[in-house]
Amino acid sequence: MLLRRIETFLRHSGMPWTKFGRLVAHDPRLVGDMRNGRVPRDDLARRIEAFIDSHAQPKEADHAL
Repeated sequence: MLLRRIETFLRHSGMPWTKFGRLVAHDPRLVGDMRNGRVPRDDLARRIEAFIDSHAQPKEADHAL
């Protein structure tokens, strides 16, 4: 579920939900609206996924050589 992935990202990154919405969709209410049932269109869902993927922290295993 996309909202669950967003919530996990926000918790781990410490980013405010309004900033996330502004950066991804130029809409500071994006996450709040999704919490209230908004379902993003496919193109926005792909942008959200891409944003989270590009800002994901590397896992500990990724550092091991």
